[in-house]
Amino acid sequence: MKFDDAMLQKLEKLSMLKIEEEKREGMIEELEKIVGFVDILGELDTEGLDPSFSTLEGGTPMRDDTPDEDPQIRQIILKNAPDSKDDYFAVPNIIE
Repeated sequence: MKFDDAMLQKLEKLSMLKIEEEKREGMIEELEKIVGFVDILGELDTEGLDPSFSTLEGGTPMRDDTPDEDPQIRQIILKNAPDSKDDYFAVPNIIE
């Protein structure tokens, strides 16, 4: 895919970013490299591969889901809150 200034302007609008004038040419070159790399990945033969393929035998190791609570963490977080009550954040009512 060939990028030009018009395409870069569309991407700026969609991403809500502004690219400085002196960086535009470099950005176009970088985008062309990225798209070229993705095109190369599209040429890979993935026929017959399981979509959930993993290099780990037996899948991803799981850890025990055990709660670990440090009471000081709650106090540290609440200390930074504008307002708290009974170990919870206190916020103004928005519905009357």
